[in-house]
Amino acid sequence: MTDVDLPAVCLLAGGRGKRLGTLTQEIPKPMVPVAGRPFIEWPLGQLRAAGFSRVVLCVGYLGDVIRDYVGDGERFGLDVAYSEDGPGLDGTLGAIRRALPLLDDSVPILYGDTYLSVDFAGVVRSHMKSGTTMTMTVLRNNGRWDTSNAVVEGGRVVAYCKAPPPPGAEWVDYGFAVIDASAVEGCAAADLAVLTGDLAAAGRAAAWPASERFREIGTPEALAATELFLRSLEAPGASEGEART
Repeated sequence: MTDVDLPAVCLLAGGRGKRLGTLTQEIPKPMVPVAGRPFIEWPLGQLRAAGFSRVVLCVGYLGDVIRDYVGDGERFGLDVAYSEDGPGLDGTLGAIRRALPLLDDSVPILYGDTYLSVDFAGVVRSHMKSGTTMTMTVLRNNGRWDTSNAVVEGGRVVAYCKAPPPPGAEWVDYGFAVIDASAVEGCAAADLAVLTGDLAAAGRAAAWPASERFREIGTPEALAATELFLRSLEAPGASEGEART
């Protein structure tokens, strides 16, 4: 059942997926088959199950392939709209900025190549009550799955940078965030990471700790691991928790 109070999710699906080589020569990364279906179905299904009803897909490279497959979202139980990248490289923040007319005052942001285990609706509701400009999901990583890039203290992200990572970073950006639309409008940067770093330094970014590792399909190795994980979820009698053990 969808929750009409939840804002539209900005789902970033415009990247080229160059690290996947020939797999993305004729289809965009979110359409790469994973566990028997185009990957885009997995995050759409998660959002629908979490109670969201509206999604704005930010598309770019071979975006028509995604548009033709997903359509208006009705068969996924969603209302899906589209925002097209410009002729140049918009970057992640540029894509969000371009989509703002279709979004709400609070903007949940999810990447179209990730499968996350987090309370999406809970993060959004927490942000809308928090008074902060951004809420960022983070995982205490200590370099285990990716380079740690965030410092978290007292429930806030106080430092964030992808490269070089800030001193003392033990957490990693988990891949789901909520940000006020006004902050996006007021920042001219192309990369969301720049705005995230600025908000963290200003004490305006809340942290939502995740407890399970993230899955993604950005490289052949990550794709293979995510394929195994998602197939394990579909095994008879399997639950997501059992699949992680």
